[in-house]
Amino acid sequence: MGEGSGVGRVVRAPVAGRTWREFGYLITGFPLSVLYFGLTVTGLSLGAGLLVTFLGVPVLAGVLAMGRGFGRVERARVRGLLGGKVGEPAPIRARKPGMFPAVGAVLKSGSAWRHALYPVLHFPWAVFGFTVALVFWVCGWSMLLYPLWFWIFPTFTDRSGLVVFQNDSYSFTLDTPAAVAGAAVCGLALTLTTPWVIRALTTVDRVLVTSLLGPSRLDSRVSELESDRGAVVDTAAADLRRIERDLHDGAQARLVALAMDLGLAKEKLAEDPHGAARMVDEAHGEVKVALQELRDLARGIHPAVLTDRGLDAALSSVAARCAVPVAVAVELPERPSASVEGIAYFTVSELLQNISKHAGAHTASVEVWRAGDRLLLQVSDDGRGGADARAGSGLAGLAGRLDAVDGTLVVDSPLGGGTTVTAEVPWRA
Repeated sequence: MGEGSGVGRVVRAPVAGRTWREFGYLITGFPLSVLYFGLTVTGLSLGAGLLVTFLGVPVLAGVLAMGRGFGRVERARVRGLLGGKVGEPAPIRARKPGMFPAVGAVLKSGSAWRHALYPVLHFPWAVFGFTVALVFWVCGWSMLLYPLWFWIFPTFTDRSGLVVFQNDSYSFTLDTPAAVAGAAVCGLALTLTTPWVIRALTTVDRVLVTSLLGPSRLDSRVSELESDRGAVVDTAAADLRRIERDLHDGAQARLVALAMDLGLAKEKLAEDPHGAARMVDEAHGEVKVALQELRDLARGIHPAVLTDRGLDAALSSVAARCAVPVAVAVELPERPSASVEGIAYFTVSELLQNISKHAGAHTASVEVWRAGDRLLLQVSDDGRGGADARAGSGLAGLAGRLDAVDGTLVVDSPLGGGTTVTAEVPWRA
């Protein structure tokens, strides 16, 4: 079935919409490239020649700004005709208002210079692509349809058919049934080959547009870091709200009740010593509960055992509080940085909480090891499976927090087959 599907795709390719759009891209690209090349080279030459005067600076800035406009057109053509995904480059921002800072910002922009380089590099390729695509397209279809139009030659000319080759002593004309059929077969081969030739040509155009007219790697990285920073800030704000809620609803409320009980015990001390002693004893129990809540809260912020003894002891402590038995194996040649230890600790803690609450597992395991400059964590259980990090669950939030530090989260959770979550973070953050 796969082979038949492949043959069908080859047969349909010459009349497919994608082929026609790509052919249109190459055909329209040639006159546009001539325009871009002529204006850019003329503008750059004029600007460079005028650099001996002050006029050369704004001329060069104008040419670079014009190149940014050309880039918008080309990105739109790639999106519309080739279906490519090309992002917008970072906007040029001057540090101060005014014409001179704006001109300086344009001249210092690497993106603007890449836009000016594009017409120079693309022009010879546009000529080549236009020529090859047009020759293949015209020759293929004209030869494939030759049996339908070869009658034009004997009807309107003094030739019996299309002359393919001729010299003083020899002439080859497509006028016999065999020659006409052969021409149609050659045309069919060319027609079936043309879409793939065009596709190869437009692939180069995609690369040129993406690398020269799209966002640079630095711009993409800055955007990614800005997004990650937002995720980190949101996570930190959520953690602060959780701590505030836990303090308000837990230890703070208990301490307020404790103060009221001690006040009542103080008032009863003279008239009812036994009742006051009972109330003090109850208050003593409340103090112990409040202290335990504060310890749990402090452990949720940053456990002391992690700072003092490292990941092995800290993860063993977390595993001991899990609802199912957990085997912990930590194999690290040395301790990573404190921030990475914290990330690893809270990642495993959240995954073990998910196991306790949702997995329905009988056993679980935690493995931690180093691979090159990465720290890897793997938490597995034998529960019901079906976990999905894309479903907006806690795993999705955990994946976002790991992504903010250049980490990754991979979830393997077939239904009924248990769950294995592998996290990877940099060794030094």
